[in-house]
Amino acid sequence: MRRLTSYRLALSLLILSLLPLSLLARPFVLVLSQDDIRDGSTPGDSDADSTSESPPEWDEFGDSDSKPEHELDPGSWRPIFEPDSSAPDTTEDSMLAEYYSVVQKMMWAVSGGEVRMMEEAAAEIEAAAVVGNPHAQSVLGFLSGLGQMKERNKAKAFLYHHFAAEGGNMQSKMALAYTYSRQDMYDKAVKLYAELAEVAVNSFLISKDSPVIEPVRIHNGAEENKEALRKSRGEEDEDFQILEYQAQKGNAGAMYKIGLFYYFGLRGLRRDHAKALSWFSKAVKKGEPRSMELLGEIYARGAGVERNYTKALEWLTLASKQQLYSAYNGMGYLYVKGYGVEKKNYTKAKEYFEKAADNEEAGGHYNLGVMYLKGIGVKRDVKLACKYFIVAANAGQPKAFYQLAKMFHTGVGLKKDLVMATALYKLVAERGPWSTLSRWALESYLKGDVGKALLLYSRMAELGYEIAQSNAAWILDKFGERSMCMGESGFCTDAERHQRAHSFWWQASEQGNEHAALLIGDAYYYGRGTERDYERAAEAYMHAKSQSNAQAMFNLGYMHEHGQGLPFDLHLAKRYYDQALEIDPAAKLPVTLALSSLWIRRNYADSFLVDLIDSLPGVYPKVEEWVENVLMEEGNATILTLFACLLTVLYLRERQRRHVAGVGGDVGVPPQQQFEHGAAVPR
Repeated sequence: MRRLTSYRLALSLLILSLLPLSLLARPFVLVLSQDDIRDGSTPGDSDADSTSESPPEWDEFGDSDSKPEHELDPGSWRPIFEPDSSAPDTTEDSMLAEYYSVVQKMMWAVSGGEVRMMEEAAAEIEAAAVVGNPHAQSVLGFLSGLGQMKERNKAKAFLYHHFAAEGGNMQSKMALAYTYSRQDMYDKAVKLYAELAEVAVNSFLISKDSPVIEPVRIHNGAEENKEALRKSRGEEDEDFQILEYQAQKGNAGAMYKIGLFYYFGLRGLRRDHAKALSWFSKAVKKGEPRSMELLGEIYARGAGVERNYTKALEWLTLASKQQLYSAYNGMGYLYVKGYGVEKKNYTKAKEYFEKAADNEEAGGHYNLGVMYLKGIGVKRDVKLACKYFIVAANAGQPKAFYQLAKMFHTGVGLKKDLVMATALYKLVAERGPWSTLSRWALESYLKGDVGKALLLYSRMAELGYEIAQSNAAWILDKFGERSMCMGESGFCTDAERHQRAHSFWWQASEQGNEHAALLIGDAYYYGRGTERDYERAAEAYMHAKSQSNAQAMFNLGYMHEHGQGLPFDLHLAKRYYDQALEIDPAAKLPVTLALSSLWIRRNYADSFLVDLIDSLPGVYPKVEEWVENVLMEEGNATILTLFACLLTVLYLRERQRRHVAGVGGDVGVPPQQQFEHGAAVPR
């Protein structure tokens, strides 16, 4: 664990550590005020709200929901990682076949640490990019931005991604959108994220929310996140095996859960629509209503079966009769589109959406919002639509975030705000088909293929996924040379690896990861992978402090105590130490020692004790090694006790010497009492 030296020394000497701090970036919270909602009397509103901008048709999805994922995400690496999926046969297209062959070679190279093979793959990727293959251009942009077998050149990377995006590669559009947003070029970022978010929405379910498949954070601080990884081992997981056994014995609930896991690819399982259909079919025979609804979804989307809207309506109707109110959303959608029914019926659709909304189904609120936004079967009312979307968004409905993003983007219903629109679009876009990169990366990591996992997380990091940035950085730091990191001309040098990890941590910190901000501060403080810069270290710790990080508060106190990057100020130092303890009670030991250090520094500024305290950072590495080799391995707690007693004796001798010499008047007051009376450092 990386901490300022005095903090680390205290923890190592006494074999204690802070409890793991939260590593998750703060969730996105949408807060709207009355000022955000457009007043109908505002000049220009009549134009903004005119129906000319929004045709009275359910064009939020059009018919693009019928597209398979390989069309929604062209150039995806799915044929390599999921060859048995619905991906097309690439052998008929020589250019596409060559592209996938080269990407496969690249995967073999990073898995086996074959530098020569990686060089060949990079050269072949470049050759394909030169002749205009947009997917090869996207990969070349990735390699150039990463500095892998290519000179690290962000300008060239941007150019390659630009051409790839023009050619239809969606992942390059994600990379460009993220780049624009980091540079505050929201007018460009918002357009790309809007397109990407629409593609993501087209892959969602029609009746209920798709489960959020969050990338798994493979680390917890400096340690592996073993519990989360255990739950992601797919069919090898003991819990899954128990669940499968229960399903085989006829448990309908277990059948439904297994079907759900296979349908969406949850818990580390490969998506398998055939297995999902089989388990759902078995479950409905036992009357499981949730499986009825999913069968309706399967037939509506043609997932592993021939699309059949009539059967979809039948299954959704059966589910609704079992008081599964989200099924009403799917039924209403079919009536709006006129699928599986004689003709479109907006009145009936609205009735079904209202039933869902009346039973607190977020999808019902969302669908009603779209009807009022577009004037479908009702009088157009943008303000009412906005209210429905806000209710749905507060319940976590991703489609509602998409609609609110469009309203912020266009200024219809809400005041135009490109920053807010970009953030909301990004939130939805990150749930698009390209998010499957995280599943393949995690699967590789769990199999011990660290090189492939690093490459996949790095690709995903380029698209703006904070957890992928964090995972890639952690692999580089944790595994070092064993990470199979490849640089410009072979395996990464220490400098290249540190620089790459630093870049990933920095990006993650920008997106609210307090642990990343803490590590960035450590990198600048100790000069790891970058030049030592106390002022920038303090800035990073301040960012982590804003996330209520106790470690960062302690570090800021230390820097104020020693005047490193921050003004020498014992008052502020004590305030930060106190705040660290308030945030995390487990910090009591290091905070107590730090307060003792402050008291000694205040009352014995010229004594050898201050010199001893200031010398600890220099001797710490030796002490840390001694603690690890002697105490941790031999368990010799007696030595630790003697060391603590020695410091105490030295302190008492100094106090006695000063008392005899008649120096100072309040040398006998304990540290805590001094602070309480304000004689040392006020709170």
